[in-house]
Amino acid sequence: MREERLRTTAGLRGTPALVLSAWRGRSGRRYIVGIHDLAETELDEMEDAVILAVRRDATGQGELVCVTSAGDSPRERLTRTWMAHARHRGANEMHIHRLAETEAERRAIVADLDTRAMAAA
Repeated sequence: MREERLRTTAGLRGTPALVLSAWRGRSGRRYIVGIHDLAETELDEMEDAVILAVRRDATGQGELVCVTSAGDSPRERLTRTWMAHARHRGANEMHIHRLAETEAERRAIVADLDTRAMAAA
C-alpha cells in the first residue's frame, strides 16, 4: 500500500481547503481520504467510513499502520481498542474514506488495505 498525496485548492467562498490524499490497495484500487488529526473527538463524525491510522514522519512520508471500518455506532469500539492500538503503533493522523456505501464495500476496502494481511502473505 502506498499514499498518493493530492493537491487541493482553497475552498469555495474563502473556506479552507480540505486536506486530501489517496491510498492504493494491494488490488491497485485507489481510495480518496480526508486527513484529520488522530483525536477521539473526531470519532463523533465517523459513521459509515473506512478509517486509516497513519504515521507521518518528519519528511512527510505517510505509513499506514492499521485500518478499520465504522458503521452506525463506532465511537466506543474505536475509542477503546482501535485508537489505543493506532497510538501505540505511532499513528498521528486519521485518514477517512467516506465513499463506500455499504458495510460489504467497507469490509472489502479494509481487506485491500489491511497491513496485517500483507505481512501474512
